Amino acid sequence: MLSVEGLDASYGDVQVLRGVRLKVPRERIVTLVGANAAGKTTTLKAISGVIDKVKGEISFEGNPLDRTAAHERVALGLVHVPEGRRLFQLMTVEENLEMGCYTPEARKQRQESLEWVYGLLPRLYERRRQRAGSMSGGEQQMCAIGRGLMARPKLMMLDEPTLGLAPMLVQQVFDLVGQLREQGMSVLLVEQNARHALEAADYAYVLENGQISLEGMGSDLLNDDNLKKAYLGM
Repeated sequence: MLSVEGLDASYGDVQVLRGVRLKVPRERIVTLVGANAAGKTTTLKAISGVIDKVKGEISFEGNPLDRTAAHERVALGLVHVPEGRRLFQLMTVEENLEMGCYTPEARKQRQESLEWVYGLLPRLYERRRQRAGSMSGGEQQMCAIGRGLMARPKLMMLDEPTLGLAPMLVQQVFDLVGQLREQGMSVLLVEQNARHALEAADYAYVLENGQISLEGMGSDLLNDDNLKKAYLGM
């Protein structure tokens, strides 16, 4: 579904990514793990088209994206839920969700999408009239994911969705990711919680200093001695 080859990305004169390559098949969870400042977030931004200084090949469903604007990528079904939630704090939960269905095709399915998201995340239905900024951190994270789902993605990219969440809520996020795969969606997951990410992943990539240093089945990487020492504290 998604193919990235030879991806370079820079901020000003600082090169962050060097020759990154990865693939996300249909109906699979692929995770990207690595230390802080390894380039994980930059990878997602480059794929979603929100940074300019990018070289390499990015294709989605066989179509190159080099001349495709960020909002057009969303319309194709490539949706990015960024780190930090970025909700409209003074708007209600439902108003935030509705902001996710701004493409013409998504607008046609607005009510159906709301029912689908509320079915996946019933807590949001309970809070639908509440201001998003007054909810707990975990509830806000679910709202951010729900807003992304309102765009009816084929592939959802999640950037650090469990950051700062309590262990019980971390498990809820990973349970949701599993549900999305079961419903036919592909997921590209960036996570510092390497153990959970690798347990959930069908396939995984390790990013170090802007380059892919290791890849393999998530279960295999969980047993890799070097990875255990570097990211799992073992």
